[in-house]
Formats: sequence, C-alpha cells, structure tokens
Amino acid sequence: MLDTDFFRRWMAAMAAAVDREADRLTELDSAIGDADHGSNLQRGFTAVTAALAKDAPATPGAVLTLAGRQLISTVGGASGPLYGTLLRRTGKALGESAEVTSGQLAEAFSAGVAAVGQLGGARAGDKTMLDALLPAADALGSSFRAARDAAGAGARATVPLQARKGRASYLGARSIGHEDPGAASSALLVAALVEADEPPGAGEGTGTAGAGGTTDGSGS
Repeated sequence: MLDTDFFRRWMAAMAAAVDREADRLTELDSAIGDADHGSNLQRGFTAVTAALAKDAPATPGAVLTLAGRQLISTVGGASGPLYGTLLRRTGKALGESAEVTSGQLAEAFSAGVAAVGQLGGARAGDKTMLDALLPAADALGSSFRAARDAAGAGARATVPLQARKGRASYLGARSIGHEDPGAASSALLVAALVEADEPPGAGEGTGTAGAGGTTDGSGS
C-alpha cells in the first residue's frame, strides 16, 4: 500500500531531480522554446516543497492536489497548467483514501495524463510531454521501474520528431533533432516514483506491492 508519506517523498524526489537537472532542462528548452523550463520548474517545485511542509495534507490525493495547485500558481508558461492538471487530476482520482494500491495509482495517473492531453490538445507523436507520460502510464501497472524506463525511452524518442504542438511547433522542421524539454522533465517525474519507493537505505528491488500491481521492478 502507498500512504501519504510515499506521495510526499515522490514530490520531494521530483524537487531534488529538478534541482539537479535544471540546467539540462533549460538547455533543451533553449533549442526549441523559451529557455526557461528548468528555472520555471525549480520555482514551482520549491513552492510545492514549502506548501507541503506548511500544510501537511493528510491523504495521498490531498498531497497531489496541493502540489498541482502550487504549480499552477507559480510556474509560468504552459508548464504550470499542464503539470498542475496532471497532479490535480491524479489526486482527485485517488479520492480521500488514506492509502492506495499501486494499481489505483496507475489508474489515477492515467486519468491525469488524459487530462493533460485534453488541456493541451496533444497526442502521442506531437513531441510533447505526452510522449513520455503516455508510455509511462501504460507501464505503471507493471512496476515503477517499468514506468521510469518507458518514460525515459519516450522522452528520447522525441529527438527525431517534428513538433506539432506548443512553441516548438513554430520552428517546423528545425525542431527535429532536439529532445522535448517537457518530455524530459516528465521522465524525471516518473523516475522520482522509484526514488520515493526506495528511500535511502532500502535494498534494490524492494518495492511496495499493491492489489492492482507491483513496484518490485520486475516489469523493466
């Protein structure tokens, strides 16, 4: 079962990953965007960390709902609404349960990813964050590691694509040859699930099993 502490660790792991990778995300964004993706996400997840420390939400759904609200209010451009929608819709789908299974998280995450697609009007192959999120959602029912690997592969697969949505689409063929920064940061979010499930001191492959799936890494 996944409790509130797990979801707090997930957000903390994502905040740490954004801090580590901010320069790379901004470099990716400088090629096909506004060169601010890394700094925007840093600001957003710093605000998420502060809000979670102050308000101490009591359920997994409440953790993600609060995180989503903070991202919408603090992150500029399209990233705030898109990431905020992803986390808020996932949190809403989890409901008010004190603990959820990994299978329930997989279903809720799929609902969040679908909401991102509806908001942005994008689909697989458009060279957006969905190219990492959609395969991750499909794999999440197997294991967190499988989802991480699928998201990473999806992000890398955006390199040869021509952007069809967002600012990068204005570049036309010039967007080819660059990894989409939103897909890259989405891969970090999914990878943070593995870090949250294996806190410092935990052994390799120890995961939390839920009724709807397992996080023991067997699906990677």
